[in-house]
Amino acid sequence: MAQDRRINWLNVVTVVSAAILIGAEVFGAAFAGSWAIATLFDLGGLGARVLDVLFVLCGFAVMVQFIRAAHRIEPFTARE
Repeated sequence: MAQDRRINWLNVVTVVSAAILIGAEVFGAAFAGSWAIATLFDLGGLGARVLDVLFVLCGFAVMVQFIRAAHRIEPFTARE
């Protein structure tokens, strides 16, 4: 059965390109948000780094969900 499938490169390139664009926005917003909150509440360098880690983990979760949803809409393989 695995021989009956081929990779649909157009869908793969579309999803990867969108993931790069959205990833840049998500992780940029994560770092900007952690910097803004740390500055607002005067948390210092360590507080900013802790928020960086938390927000980047949230960004990673968003990206995983995006890739999973995009894969359902744009399947990476097609039947011959």
